[in-house]
Amino acid sequence: MDFTTLHHQSTPLLLANVWDAASARAAQQAGYQALGTSSAAIAAMLGYDDGEQMTFAELLFVVKRIRAVCPLPLSVDMEAGYGETAQQITANLQQLAQLGVVGVNLEDSRVVKGERQLQDARLFAERLRDIRANVPEALFLNIRTDTFLLKVENALAETLFRGQLYAEQGANGLFVPCVVNSADIAAIVRQIPLPLNVMCMPELAAFADLAQLGVRRISMGNFVHAALQTRLNDLLLAVQTQQSFGGVFRAERD
Repeated sequence: MDFTTLHHQSTPLLLANVWDAASARAAQQAGYQALGTSSAAIAAMLGYDDGEQMTFAELLFVVKRIRAVCPLPLSVDMEAGYGETAQQITANLQQLAQLGVVGVNLEDSRVVKGERQLQDARLFAERLRDIRANVPEALFLNIRTDTFLLKVENALAETLFRGQLYAEQGANGLFVPCVVNSADIAAIVRQIPLPLNVMCMPELAAFADLAQLGVRRISMGNFVHAALQTRLNDLLLAVQTQQSFGGVFRAERD
């Protein structure tokens, strides 16, 4: 089953968001159908803040290592594309496609001087049109709109406007992080002709309920990585404070 088809199953595609070769292998062993990188998790692993603080070359190295150890379909979180022009972004996506990457996330916001800001919707759509025309047709462009994440005024209406615009310019999927209200999700599914991707949030409904609403893709963001990092911090602190490795082996048994 190809990556696009995975977005049209009877149940949503549950994407394992990974950040290195080891997490990719763990996802494969757990039976996931496909992987997606988490930009925030990879950035944290490399000691950066999220928001394209790492270089594309560093991201590319991580992608190569994931591809080397895991054959599952891989989508790469490209943030805003790691380029200032459609041509630069296209060149980056072409490199990923040559590695066998089957999809990417592109988002309509950028981090500017430490603050995430929405881009102009029409300018972003024009860039998307140019990118779509110059990357492999099979590359799944999952377009992320940060309307709910940034809590913009009239977030639903703005999401519907942007989603329709992006669909017209070649998007294959629409990713709306931080949308959790069932009525909002249902409205997006009903009015936007693209598979809807939602993200792990404390208030997000159970997967079966999301399936009933018409959600087609569910992703984890960086939350699994963050949970593991918290556990690592606790474990290292326990070794230091207890002056013993007992906690390490108790963790292995757990």
